[in-house]
Amino acid sequence: MEEVEALHLACAFDLKVTELRKTEVVRLLALVNEQLWMGHFDLWNKENVVMFRQSLLLAGGAEASSAQIEGMLTNALENCERFYQAFQFVVWAGHSAAEALNTALFETAGEA
Repeated sequence: MEEVEALHLACAFDLKVTELRKTEVVRLLALVNEQLWMGHFDLWNKENVVMFRQSLLLAGGAEASSAQIEGMLTNALENCERFYQAFQFVVWAGHSAAEALNTALFETAGEA
């Protein structure tokens, strides 16, 4: 896989994960990634930050279309916005991965 032709997108949160919270963040990563069908969240150990990553395979000299690139960017932003709060709850507030995910996925219905 030395010459993989792909477009790789990575978005890192400005959220340092302490050693004390790393295990719970890894649990949350697993729970969050179960919810995704494109891309994934990962822990960048070198910087201790959570990041979202996804790739588009461009084998055989294919070129990414603007629609594909826009789709990747939209997917990344939506997922980062959707799950950032859960990572905050684990890192800063000390919640468990399950509690944090349940809070982040809570959606209200109706009108006020």
